[in-house]
Amino acid sequence: MTPSELKYHVRSSGSYFFDRRTMKFFGDRMKNYGVRSTIIDSLSEDNIPVWELHRKRPVRGGLKTSSYFRKDNFKEVFIKE
Repeated sequence: MTPSELKYHVRSSGSYFFDRRTMKFFGDRMKNYGVRSTIIDSLSEDNIPVWELHRKRPVRGGLKTSSYFRKDNFKEVFIKE
């Protein structure tokens, strides 16, 4: 899965994560993203397969956290770190 493919699927699910204004606010660009396949353990479910969208370099305000999207429906998964 490439960042562009993930963007297509996430936007198709109705999310505004990759909205042009949102990305501009954070100073983000698509070339700054990488995607990895991983599994997270949630309190409500066990072993959720997700796509991890990570930033290669920090953006405005030093933001460098990863975002997680379910593989089955591309909805964002929020985890406590």
